[in-house]
Amino acid sequence: MTASPTSPQGVVRGRPRALRGRPRGAPRPGGRAVTPWLYLAPALVVLGGLLVYPVYQLGLISFLEYTQAQVSGGQPATFQGLGNYAELFGDDQFWRVLLATVVFAAACVLCTLAAGCALAVLLTRVRAVPRLALMLAALGAWATPAVTGSTVWLLLFDADFGPVNKILGLGDHSWTYGRYSAFLLVLLEVVWCSFPFVMVTVYAGIRAVPSEVLEAAALDGASQWRIWRSVLAPMLRPILVVVTIQSVIWDFKVFTQIYVMTNGGGIAGQNLVLNVYAYQKAFASSQYSLGSAIGVVMLLILLAVTLVYLRLLRRQGEEL
Repeated sequence: MTASPTSPQGVVRGRPRALRGRPRGAPRPGGRAVTPWLYLAPALVVLGGLLVYPVYQLGLISFLEYTQAQVSGGQPATFQGLGNYAELFGDDQFWRVLLATVVFAAACVLCTLAAGCALAVLLTRVRAVPRLALMLAALGAWATPAVTGSTVWLLLFDADFGPVNKILGLGDHSWTYGRYSAFLLVLLEVVWCSFPFVMVTVYAGIRAVPSEVLEAAALDGASQWRIWRSVLAPMLRPILVVVTIQSVIWDFKVFTQIYVMTNGGGIAGQNLVLNVYAYQKAFASSQYSLGSAIGVVMLLILLAVTLVYLRLLRRQGEEL
C-alpha cells in the first residue's frame, strides 16, 4: 500500500515541511546584520557627540571669514567659499611647514620603530630581572605627560645647567637655537615617549612566535639580524603595520613637544609644524578661518592614512 502524497508518511507536496518555515527561536535573516550595530550604538552616539559636531564646526569656519571681529560680535561672519584654502595654498610658508612636518614625522616614525623593535628583541634575550627593569623604565617614559617630559629634556640639554653639554664637552651650546638641532632635540623626546608602545607590542608578537622556528633558524647559522629580517619581520607584519600607522598619526600631529621645547615654533618660525602653525594662525593672529582650514587639511591627510591602514588590515585578513 503506497502512502498518499498528503499523508504523514509521505512527502508533503512542494517543499519539505522543515524548509517551509523558519525554525522557532532561529534568528531572523537580517538579525545578524543589525545586532553588531546595536552593541556599537552607545559608543557611536558618544563619538558622534564628541567628534562629528567639532569637525562640522571646523569645516564650517574654514569656509567663512572668521576673525576676532566676528568672535566679539562686531561683524557678521561672511561666506568665503574656497577663499581661505586658496589663500592657504598660495602661501609659501604653508608648503614649507607641510614639508617640514612630513620629514619630521617620517624621521620620528623610523627612529621610534627602530628603537622599539631593537629593545623588543633585547627583551627576549635578557633575564627576568633586567627585563622587568627595562619594562618599568619604558612604561615610566610612556606614562610621563608630554609637557613634563619636554620640560625635563629641556633641563637636560640646557646650555648653562644641563648635564648633557657638560658630559659631551659642548660648553654653552644652545640646542634650541639652530633649526636642525632643535628638531633633533624634539625628535629625541618624541622617540623617548613613543618607543614603549612599539616595544611592548612587538615583544608580545615575538613571544607568540613558535620557539621551534627561531631555534631552527639559529641552527641553520642565521645571524640575529637575518633572523629578524627573514623570520620575525614577515611573521610580525600585521603588528608592524599597526604600530607604523599609529606612529604616523601620532607624530604627524605633534604639538606639545614642539611648542614647549622651541618656545612656540622656534626663532622666526624655523621649527613650525602644521599643528603649531594652525595654532599660531588661529590664536596668535586671530585668523580662525585660516587655522580651521589648516585643521581640515590635516584631517584629510590623516584620514587618507587611516584608510590606507584599514585597507592593509583588510588585505592581511583576507590573506590569513
